[in-house]
Amino acid sequence: MTPRFDAIGLVVSDMAASVAFYRRLGLAFPEGSEKEEHAEARLPGGLRLLFDTEESVRSFMPDFEPPSGGGRASLALLCGSPAEVDAVYGEMVAAGHHGELKPWDAVWGQRYAILHDPDGNGVDLFAPLPSPQ
Repeated sequence: MTPRFDAIGLVVSDMAASVAFYRRLGLAFPEGSEKEEHAEARLPGGLRLLFDTEESVRSFMPDFEPPSGGGRASLALLCGSPAEVDAVYGEMVAAGHHGELKPWDAVWGQRYAILHDPDGNGVDLFAPLPSPQ
């Protein structure tokens, strides 16, 4: 048997805040997930995004301490257009979330921006720029 990539797991300090953040970005966490120690959302293509609280992880790894000095991981979300990158970034910042890098036209041909989730993980928003005519 060959292992297959199935899920992305993040350890979160505040399940309710994390679920609310990612729901606002369009991920479908089941009702009540914000009150659980483990939550998951199906992603396009069948992958899953898994959240476990720090307390849950400590139940089987008693010495667990979250990494210090910045984000723990980075996720990238493809937007439908460069304008959507701007709109989503603006909506999330207006809702009180940390905007790390304002939208800009990157040299590699994408409209690109970075948010931070409640635990400091990077959430990259991107969309291809129109091809030069």
